[in-house]
Amino acid sequence: MASPTQELVLIGLCDGELDPKRYQSSYLTNKVGGQPDRLPVISRQSPRCGRCGAPLAHVAQVYCPLDGSPYHRNLHLFACPGAECSGRSESWRVLRSQCLETEVAAAQKPSRPAPAQEAPLSATDWCEAADDWGMKEEGDDGWGGGVKKDSQVQEQASVPEAEAEGPALSEMDVSSRLHDLSLGESHEDVSVFRPFFISVVEESDLCGEDDDLEHAQELLREYERREGVVVGELDGCEESYEKTRARHGDGVFSGFMKKISLCPQQILRYCRGGKPLFISEPPSNMAQVVSVCGSCGGSRTFELQLMPALVSLLQRTDSSTETELEFGTVLVYTCTKSCWTAGSGSAVEEFCFVQADPDQQLFK
Repeated sequence: MASPTQELVLIGLCDGELDPKRYQSSYLTNKVGGQPDRLPVISRQSPRCGRCGAPLAHVAQVYCPLDGSPYHRNLHLFACPGAECSGRSESWRVLRSQCLETEVAAAQKPSRPAPAQEAPLSATDWCEAADDWGMKEEGDDGWGGGVKKDSQVQEQASVPEAEAEGPALSEMDVSSRLHDLSLGESHEDVSVFRPFFISVVEESDLCGEDDDLEHAQELLREYERREGVVVGELDGCEESYEKTRARHGDGVFSGFMKKISLCPQQILRYCRGGKPLFISEPPSNMAQVVSVCGSCGGSRTFELQLMPALVSLLQRTDSSTETELEFGTVLVYTCTKSCWTAGSGSAVEEFCFVQADPDQQLFK
């Protein structure tokens, strides 16, 4: 039986390509690649690589309002596609943006009367009764700051195919001005990755599913053969695990593999205030490596991380044959207080820590 204080870990999965001819994304959309969709009051920013100075490509967008907060809240992750840069922390940047619903409404007043439809979102829709990465669906069981499950993110923040012929309210109120609201627009040649929706499930929901267990057993058997580590059979959520060091001597990597074995296709893990899942031994002074918030000077806490399975999805939209991004995991730490200056129009930079994958081919 799970402890009542057990951390709620939310798993992000690829949920189909975001075809701009069928769907219009907005700041409410959780996605990989494409152009970032900024909140309407946030000014454009064009982040650059701290190593080579090149403009960064947009990697992921996460809508993640906090419990008890009236703010919309987004995290945008960017990376340098250069072959020598993508695996370095200084070549990644994460920007946090926030704004109130009243600011959204003021910035998006329609120029003509809108057709009658559902009531607009209120501040309570993304506070304690809401999902962390999207508005709570009617009838949801209230999983405490969780992220919208499965394909609900796609349904919430996109235009259904059946409505592609005519604009819906979500398009008019949220997406109609996206051409002018792209975070990080630049006239330079910036790489763009094919966009995909991110759907979300609770990690605990992955337990006990026969297909997932069978896939996990295959992955673990392959890992045992390759690395000489002994991993016990999986039974639902119960795992017996012999702590034998792998041939390459990386016990942390062995633990990483065990932890994600029920869902090796996960591309993102979200657990604000929880413990990160390191793929290799972190620095002994990790607490000092994570810098304080550049805005308020306060501490930062772990919020989310990108996973190795994301690497193969990051394909450029052009015909370029340049090397794709390479990384093991990208850990994101954000201001513990999620500080924000009322009326601010500039995103706040947070902290990224990148670890290389010691066995990247296992995820391809």
